[in-house]
Amino acid sequence: MNRIRRYGSAIALTLVTSAVIALGLAACGSDEKKPADGSPTGSASQTPPPLSGTIAGDGSSTVFPISEAVAEEFGKVHNDVQVTVGTSGTGGGFEKFCAGETDFNDASRPIKDEEKAACAAKGIEFVEFEVAFDGLSLVVPTSNDFVDCLTVEELANIWKPDSSVDSWDDVRAGFPSQKISLYGPGTDSGTFDYFTAEIVGEEGSSRADYTPNEDDNVLVQGVAGDENALGYFGYAYYTGNTDKLKLVGVDGGSGCVLPSQATIESGEYSPLSRPLYLYFTTTSLERPEVAEFVRFYLTEGVPLVAEVGYVAAPQSVYDEGLAKINSNLTSDWRSGIPGDSLGGDA
Repeated sequence: MNRIRRYGSAIALTLVTSAVIALGLAACGSDEKKPADGSPTGSASQTPPPLSGTIAGDGSSTVFPISEAVAEEFGKVHNDVQVTVGTSGTGGGFEKFCAGETDFNDASRPIKDEEKAACAAKGIEFVEFEVAFDGLSLVVPTSNDFVDCLTVEELANIWKPDSSVDSWDDVRAGFPSQKISLYGPGTDSGTFDYFTAEIVGEEGSSRADYTPNEDDNVLVQGVAGDENALGYFGYAYYTGNTDKLKLVGVDGGSGCVLPSQATIESGEYSPLSRPLYLYFTTTSLERPEVAEFVRFYLTEGVPLVAEVGYVAAPQSVYDEGLAKINSNLTSDWRSGIPGDSLGGDA
C-alpha cells in the first residue's frame, strides 16, 4: 500500500548486541580498575540518553509523503519524540518557518530571496538539505484515450495568463471539441512556482481559471473524476494512483518522455525534473532530537524515498547533508550510537 494513502511497514532496525554483552562479561572478570564512582570506563558502550520533545514541520505537499514516512519510522525508534508535518505549500510553509513557528520546512523549490529576507528579519538562520528528486507529472483520467504527449509549447499555450485555450481541439487539431478542465497547485505551492517558470517562462505566471488546491490528494480526485481534466503535481501522487490516472509525456524538444525513476534520475525528463529540499533552523538543529531526526532522514529514511514514489539523490548528496549536522549532535548522544553513524559510513 503506497504511503501517500496509508502508512507502510516499518523499517527493521537490527542491533547486534551479543558481542557487546560478551565484552561486558569479560570486563567484569578482568583486573581493569573502574572509576571510583563505579561508572563504566570509556563511553563507547554506553546507551545514548533517550530523546524526547516535539519537532514541528510544514510546507510542500510534494515533499510531505517522504517526511510523513520518515516521521513515522523515526517515532517507532524514538517514541518520546513527536514529529508533526503540515502541508501549507512551500511558500505558505516558509511564512511559518521564517516567523519562527516551525523547526523545518519541506520545499519543492529553493528558498526565495524575499523569504531569506523575512527569515533574517526575525533572526532565523537555516540549513538547506537536498533529500530527493521529483518529476513533476502531467496527468489525465484513465478514460482519456486521445492525449499521450504534449509539447512544452502546447503546455505554455494552455497555461499562460492570456490563454485562449478553452477546449481540447484548441490544444491540437484532431483532439475532440470537449471543454478542457484544468487542475493544479495553488499559488503558495513550490510546484506552481516551478511549473510556471519552466513551462510558461515566468514564475507565478498562470491563467487563473483553473481548479487550484494545496492538497495534491484533492487534485488527484479532481482529475480522476473529470473526463476532460488535465492536471499536474508531484510524481509520487501519480505512482500512488495509477488505477485512476494516466501519465502524459512531455516533449521538451528532444522527443516525448514520460517521467519514471530512470528518466527523472538521468534528467532525461526535461524540463520537469527537479530536486526536493528540507530547511531546518540552526537553533532547532542544536537540539539533539532534531539533529538525530535529520540524521535518520538522510540515512534510514533514504529507502523510503523510492517507497513513496520519488527518486533518491546520489549518496554524495546525503553525505554532504550529514556533514552539515555532524557537530550538532552532543558528544553524550553520539557516544552511544553504534559505529558513530555520523562518521560518513551512513
